[in-house]
Amino acid sequence: MKVSDRDFLRSFARVGLLSFGGPAAQISLMQTELVERRGWLDQRQFLGALSFCMLMPGPEAMQLATYAGWKLRGTLGGLITGLLFVLPGAAVIAALALAYAEWGEVPLVQALFSGIKAAVLVIVTQALWRLAGRALEGRAHWALAIMAFAAIYVGALPFPVIIAAAALWGAWTSRGATPEPPPHASPGQTARTLRTALIWAALWAAPVLAAYWAGATFLTDIALFFSKLAVVTFGGAYAVLAYMTQTVTQTHGWLSTDQMIDALGLAETTPGPLILVTQFVAMLAGFTTGGTGMALLAGALALWVTFVPCFLWIFTGAPYLDRILAQPRLRGALAAISAAVVGVIANLSLWFALHVLFGQIASTPFGAVPVLSSLSWTAAGLTALAALLMAALRIPMLPALALMALTGAAAHWWT
Repeated sequence: MKVSDRDFLRSFARVGLLSFGGPAAQISLMQTELVERRGWLDQRQFLGALSFCMLMPGPEAMQLATYAGWKLRGTLGGLITGLLFVLPGAAVIAALALAYAEWGEVPLVQALFSGIKAAVLVIVTQALWRLAGRALEGRAHWALAIMAFAAIYVGALPFPVIIAAAALWGAWTSRGATPEPPPHASPGQTARTLRTALIWAALWAAPVLAAYWAGATFLTDIALFFSKLAVVTFGGAYAVLAYMTQTVTQTHGWLSTDQMIDALGLAETTPGPLILVTQFVAMLAGFTTGGTGMALLAGALALWVTFVPCFLWIFTGAPYLDRILAQPRLRGALAAISAAVVGVIANLSLWFALHVLFGQIASTPFGAVPVLSSLSWTAAGLTALAALLMAALRIPMLPALALMALTGAAAHWWT
């Protein structure tokens, strides 16, 4: 299909600038723009591409935009559409992170964030509810979700271990299923794929190795951690947040628990993939370590190692899309991963609730338990209001976040 440069850039710029509301809203926007309005992809192509992107680690909506660009204009087109999806939100996140680093300790700003935190708790709980409805199709999936929750909440197992175990279980239980007949690859495709993979893997590794050879310990840690995160981000940003929070707050000590919750709240207000929260986290850690310059370096490095792998997955896997989707074991692994992610997000929801509503959390052999006497009635009231606005009245996310921020400030002034 012939697509003009003007229409191509205008449509994908529109997707990038209006991609608020998380992957469900972003995928719906692309369905409207690319399938219904423009007709650049038919429904079967769009759904097949979405399934493929869900098989890959990383933000599925950003990867879907990249795939659509690749389908229409090849590698350059995929690069353009992926960047248009990410860069507007990244610019906003950079400004918000620097402002937060400078003024985040001001009492009025903290009061504004008390309302945003309550809204984030409701947002994460809603995400859990929606994902559970899609991913848990039977008793086996429910059991897998419960075991994943127990493994991370009680057993403190690392997120990558839980995802790997779920994938192996899903692939093993899908053995014996008859695969669909896959199409044949075009001549020379293997060599082209290998060359593409090597180029993008080298681009991914270059700044990591540069930071290491320069002896920049902090930047090396940032690069290695967020590179590892890029490989295990099945299920979206919510799923990996628990693992990221544990590492950032406990292992490295880059941020506090409250700062992590604030980071997610601000990431919710920007266009683009929610995984841009990695940029915010890296910038706050960099600001604490070396001021504004280090914050900008750390944020750029986090962006690079988060999204270059997305281009690697798409550009190497897209030519094999139909062959990949024909494999029942891969589909079984994806279904099992999705079920385990429900349990991981349940852990994240509980973690948020405990830290938003209670001032003191006690550690026990069975996980974190709140000290009931430390319940904040103000936080409880704000959370109830957020649930009313977002779940009952269905007010859109951005207006609801603004209302909750103002309510938090008013509650601070009143008390």
